[in-house]
Amino acid sequence: MTTVYSVDARIEAPVRDTEVTDRVRDAVEALFPAVEFVSEPGLLVAETHSLDDFSDKLHEQEILDTARREFDRNRTDDGFTFSLKKQAAFQGVVNFAVGDPDELGDIDVAVTVRSPSVEEYIDHLAPPTEDGAPVDPDRR
Repeated sequence: MTTVYSVDARIEAPVRDTEVTDRVRDAVEALFPAVEFVSEPGLLVAETHSLDDFSDKLHEQEILDTARREFDRNRTDDGFTFSLKKQAAFQGVVNFAVGDPDELGDIDVAVTVRSPSVEEYIDHLAPPTEDGAPVDPDRR
């Protein structure tokens, strides 16, 4: 049976005076290609209803455990948040931001999960691993 995921993700990236808005847009699209943008003064805002491409990046970079820790660290009953380094995003690389934001600011992502549950959606995005490989949920 295929699970249908219902999520909303809001992605915010500051645009500094020294930056070109289109470059910041490119950085966001490198990690979240299926977004719709809205520009606000000094801020680029994007929304999407799928993080599957982002999940693919997590798998490619083999950082599922790191992603799960970040998602769980900022988890609520309705969803989770996380921040990414803007400089890495320019290169199409996922690098979670911890501590103080970079000079250019971080890309902040807020995910609201409507269905199924937050835990199940996190398992979909970044499945649990065993020896670094994703675990088949039917074997658990």
